[in-house]
Amino acid sequence: MTKTFDIEIRELDRRRSDGIEVTLAWNPNTNKVLVSVIDERDGDSFQVEVRAEDAMDAFHHPYAYAAAV
Repeated sequence: MTKTFDIEIRELDRRRSDGIEVTLAWNPNTNKVLVSVIDERDGDSFQVEVRAEDAMDAFHHPYAYAAAV
């Protein structure tokens, strides 16, 4: 028997400025909040899991949260 899971990541917000795209997402199956950053200028990217209460702060200051990990 094979189980399948519907993983639906919900995008809560997205912004782009000076070639950097930041996405705030939530996985309702795990209740995890993620901030993803893609630097389109050099192709660097990262993703950081944050506490729900820090979501908007992390969305606006993702590099500070990435440095704390």
